[in-house]
Amino acid sequence: MGSSPVERALRQEVALWAERGGLLFKQARHAASLNQKALASVSGTSRTTLSAYEHGRKSPTLETAGRILDAAGFRLVLEAKVEFAARVTGDGRTFHLPSRLRRLPVAAALGVVRLRGHVHDLADRDQRRAAYTTLLCEGGPQELLDHVDGVLLVELFDELELPPDIRAEWRPLVEAARHEAGVIN
Repeated sequence: MGSSPVERALRQEVALWAERGGLLFKQARHAASLNQKALASVSGTSRTTLSAYEHGRKSPTLETAGRILDAAGFRLVLEAKVEFAARVTGDGRTFHLPSRLRRLPVAAALGVVRLRGHVHDLADRDQRRAAYTTLLCEGGPQELLDHVDGVLLVELFDELELPPDIRAEWRPLVEAARHEAGVIN
């Protein structure tokens, strides 16, 4: 008897997570400059099992995954998912609004970004202001995730030159972050 569409979709999802998990192990191992044998040894697993995890052929328990990543110098972290809603301005332009603001790693938050033919050094406040204005008005979901740091946005928000309808849509996110941090306007 064939499997149902739901069962097939679930198997595909499990396979996708196994593949992603394998990529995480491989990235952690490479970042730690370890080969499979060395990481397997320090994490208490076999090289063949680690290889199976890295290639998505086998899935470790959460405890085992944590132990392997810990041995490579990393840890498992629970991070809230960010979803996006497309909004349309009064003049018909589409922009994207995240469900929440998130923190970026320092290298990304203060890095260099190329947007619409311009290069912005996000470590420079004026250039970050220009980049964030562009990103909030025109950025796609991945660009927003990659380049907008929640804390830096909250700090700059009142200085951004945004169309009123875009500012109105972003303001509740910024105000919620300020409230959460105990910042008084």
